[in-house]
Amino acid sequence: MIVYDKLYIGGRWTDPTDPQLLDIRSPHDRSLLGRAAQATTADVDKAVAAAREAFDHGPWSRTTPEERQAFVVRLNELRAGRAKEISARISAETGAALWFAEWGQPALDKQADAYLRAARSFGWEEPLDPTGASGSLVRREPIGVVAAVIPWNSPYMAALVKMIPALLAGNTVVLKASPENSLSIMLLAEIFDELGLPEGVVSILPADRATSEHLVSHPDVDKIAFTGSTAAGRRIASIAGEQLKRVSLELGGKSASIICEDADLTAMADGLKFASFANNSQNCQAHTRILAPRSRYDEVVGVLKDLVESLTVGDPTDPDTFIGPMTSEVQQQRVLDYIRIGIDEGARVVTGGPGSPEGLEGGNYVRPTLFADVDNGMRIAREEIFGPVIVVIPYEDEEDAVRIANDSAYGLGGGVWSTDPERALALARRVRTGFFMVNAAPVGFDGPFGGYKASGIGREMGAFGLAEFVELKTINV
Repeated sequence: MIVYDKLYIGGRWTDPTDPQLLDIRSPHDRSLLGRAAQATTADVDKAVAAAREAFDHGPWSRTTPEERQAFVVRLNELRAGRAKEISARISAETGAALWFAEWGQPALDKQADAYLRAARSFGWEEPLDPTGASGSLVRREPIGVVAAVIPWNSPYMAALVKMIPALLAGNTVVLKASPENSLSIMLLAEIFDELGLPEGVVSILPADRATSEHLVSHPDVDKIAFTGSTAAGRRIASIAGEQLKRVSLELGGKSASIICEDADLTAMADGLKFASFANNSQNCQAHTRILAPRSRYDEVVGVLKDLVESLTVGDPTDPDTFIGPMTSEVQQQRVLDYIRIGIDEGARVVTGGPGSPEGLEGGNYVRPTLFADVDNGMRIAREEIFGPVIVVIPYEDEEDAVRIANDSAYGLGGGVWSTDPERALALARRVRTGFFMVNAAPVGFDGPFGGYKASGIGREMGAFGLAEFVELKTINV
């Protein structure tokens, strides 16, 4: 059993204010995985004070960009060296299939490399007029103390997509993780401890929501970087607005996938297997609204039925498993409640439905569920479920498809499926989301990632994400 009885505050392993440890249980069978200390508001105060001191008086904010880049290169090497251990802990805590957790580790390499490429060519200080006619300079400087707050569904991706650009820019960071990730996130603290940053630069704290609010409200925090629910994002935005803090928010989604009349449905099913169901569909950009032309509606539903029924549900350590358990009993109940809501709304269960799969009643499992005969006004089509539930909505023509896709409070992800690339691209340009896939094109890490509307504020990845962690200064000479 894994036990963490200390917190990582300002680069030191520190006794928590509250010595009582939280039990971390397996979502697969609810057995005890380990125990870990949880931060209180007093621990947050210590972490912020250390970060403030390190930024205002320590060496970190005055290091060169090249020195900071060397630390990030080493950080990525240390993390990659423990990739198997990290994957196993993430899978055990979140219920993600082990193959998915392992697949995510090379993606973290690519994410870090994209940030490093951006940092090496970033205009940290450059003339305002490249011709030299003006002596004015533009500087990009660190903001200060960054509060990074992350959810439980993809802890390393969510943490490092914020911590790496914040550190590259010269900020200090207090990372607040969900209690569900206590064992995996404290492994990240071990990695930072080995990295040997100056004192105070990084703190890593698992804690509950109330402690999160104390962190983001703290007067010595200069910037909030948050990933999580739209409801929590609204609260954080209100706090940031009151205090005029810098803020970036990566929030929820209800992504639409438009199936064109000429789509290759075999390719569609292969792509949606991952776009809709990877990470147990506990994924903010999951394609959960499938828009099908009426002329091929029954055909699309039939192909998706075969897809959903082909997904192996079970122990996340089994290499044949595609869908594991929901991370918590609370999340399991939320998904089951939405399945019942869909039935009550009059949607047709094509496959799946209420309850747990046979033989898996002892864990946080749900049946992957496909609904047909869905109207875009139904709650199952409008609200983020965050579990393996997808709906098929009919459309009349492409104008109607775009209208339905855009008829959402969210605007994070989406996709289109067509054998005509120009047709697909034309549709992609009209859907109001921050991230869009044409025929499941490979994902890059240099482009911006983030959402329109209730899906967030700001962008992550590459130079766009790095820019979220700097202040701009003009020096007139």
